[in-house]
Amino acid sequence: MASAPPSLRARPAVAPVEKTGLSSGSDADADVADVETESTRAALAAETLDPAEERRLLLKLDAFFVPIIMIVYLSCFLDRSNIGNVKVAGMPQDIGATPAQFSTAVSIFYATYVAFEAPWSILLKKLTPRFLLTALCVVWSLTTIFSGFITSIGGLYAARLILGACEGGLFPGLNLYLTMVYKREEQGRRVSYLFVCTALSGAFGGLLAYVLLKMDGIGGYAGWRWVYIIEGIFSVLIALIIWFGLPNDPTKAYFLNDREKQMMRIRAAQRSQYMGSEEFSWEEIRITLKDPKMWISGAIQFCQDILLYGFSTFLPSIITSMGYNSLEAQYLTIPVYILGGLSFLGLAFISDRLCIRGPFILFANVFGIIGYILIMCPTANGIKFFGTFLCAIAVYNGPGLNLTWLNVNVAPHYRRAASIGFQQTLGNTAGIVAGQIYREAPYVLGNGFSVAAIGLSQFLILGKWFYIRRCNEMKRKIESGEIPDTRKVKTGDRELDFKYHL
Repeated sequence: MASAPPSLRARPAVAPVEKTGLSSGSDADADVADVETESTRAALAAETLDPAEERRLLLKLDAFFVPIIMIVYLSCFLDRSNIGNVKVAGMPQDIGATPAQFSTAVSIFYATYVAFEAPWSILLKKLTPRFLLTALCVVWSLTTIFSGFITSIGGLYAARLILGACEGGLFPGLNLYLTMVYKREEQGRRVSYLFVCTALSGAFGGLLAYVLLKMDGIGGYAGWRWVYIIEGIFSVLIALIIWFGLPNDPTKAYFLNDREKQMMRIRAAQRSQYMGSEEFSWEEIRITLKDPKMWISGAIQFCQDILLYGFSTFLPSIITSMGYNSLEAQYLTIPVYILGGLSFLGLAFISDRLCIRGPFILFANVFGIIGYILIMCPTANGIKFFGTFLCAIAVYNGPGLNLTWLNVNVAPHYRRAASIGFQQTLGNTAGIVAGQIYREAPYVLGNGFSVAAIGLSQFLILGKWFYIRRCNEMKRKIESGEIPDTRKVKTGDRELDFKYHL
């Protein structure tokens, strides 16, 4: 269900028209400026873009922004999840960590990760995307490099805490950046690129770990240490790409010509209802905290992230428990991750075309339920391995489509920033749980907990779908005069002509 034309009550970030002939600072000047600015916004929103010309603009935006955003998130997730690769390569034994201590090291990352997600989201616009994201990337890259020199469990704990504090700002920050570039119906596919990166990081991480572990003994360092050092150096280079590649204002991007910049301003005006005011307001934060959509979405994300973090971190260990050796486990993860990423690209594309979100999450989760059951049942190892492919479909589609579902249904900017931050905070606490349930092969507790989380998620998705449908129906009745308007909040996504995606 596509959104209605933008309301003229919304205020997009379009520069006001400069005035002459009136003394600055006067009330008359302010009134004229406001009227003229509103008129300019309305005029821009009313302009019609040639569909072919707009498609060419989108292709250009994708060509420049998407590779940067993907490689940044690939680097981030690689540095976070490589602890699963080094686990099967002997790291716990080298630093004297017990299985319980190593599980704590996996979980402790999320203590700072979830604590910093909402603050970084809200501060993104004030600190600017280029500065904030570059600074965070530099710090987590150096932390990854230094992880290659850890000699005790205390050092691993410290590194994981710092890594979590920095990486907590990246995913919500990149999501907000996408909302500054794309319209609501264009975002599912672009958010899917981020989650494809989680799959690619697993595939690339497994391949890279397989190669780097063969460096075992070079320079007197164990192979797992080279995994950290080389991947950390790679991430430092990514920080330079962020600084030079992501402009703070996408409408003035360095690669756009004058006509394309004008088209970006028109698009910004057309999605004004979605973007909303650029001014920070504590009232928007308060509205967010009272919004059932955010809380239900956070609960769904928690369930789906149980799968994401358990699967992406411990897949090499799960495969090893099937009887494969540590090197085989590294490269056997690659096709599993690739299938998960490709399935998400396909479903996200269809979801954008139809502007439907919830039913696709329900559909993807069915594969996950079947997959985990196959892994847990007393079946042949080949069937268990096939089950990991089915799990991958739910692992990557669930969290990604659920986040998109929230992205497109919350406005204006700071309400959306807070919603994404709080939803991610709720969801990513699942990482703490994932580190505790995957402790000992054959990981019956971890896999059983994961399939139960999918089942609970299915009920929550249905509940959210019916709630949003009721909200849309209530707006329709108010607009038609069937019922009185008793709403306390009437701005942003609560406006009558803002139709929620189901």
